Amino acid sequence: MKIKFKRKRLVANLIISIIWITFGTYNIVDEDHLRWTDYGYLILGVLYFGQYLHDLTYQYLTIQDGIIKKNGLYGYWKKINMNDITWIKKFAGDYTLKTEQKEIKINTDLIDKKALAELDKILGALNLPSEKTPFTNPNPVQS
Repeated sequence: MKIKFKRKRLVANLIISIIWITFGTYNIVDEDHLRWTDYGYLILGVLYFGQYLHDLTYQYLTIQDGIIKKNGLYGYWKKINMNDITWIKKFAGDYTLKTEQKEIKINTDLIDKKALAELDKILGALNLPSEKTPFTNPNPVQS
């Protein structure tokens, strides 16, 4: 299962890449004498386009086979086994998943609303003590 980025982030990266590529191409084609910065604009645009393609393909998080993987560009992928999570901390809307050795921070501002609801459901289903997770009901209904 993939936890998707907000569409706004993807579109922003695409627009920024198009602007930089256009600006770099214009400077290279139009200038009589080229400067290194003219190529820099083009390279910056290609890097932003690469970020867009990466985010579109892999999205923000992947949850598969009991492992949560935070997909990062250029090999900065972090993963954590869901069975090893000992604490889920929520601060300013972001989640921090902790194990004995690792920690992953999840920025919820980057996540699509429907995907965030799915993530909350998955994290809420983990068997953690109520003081170590924000997903428990502090006032359970008793019958």
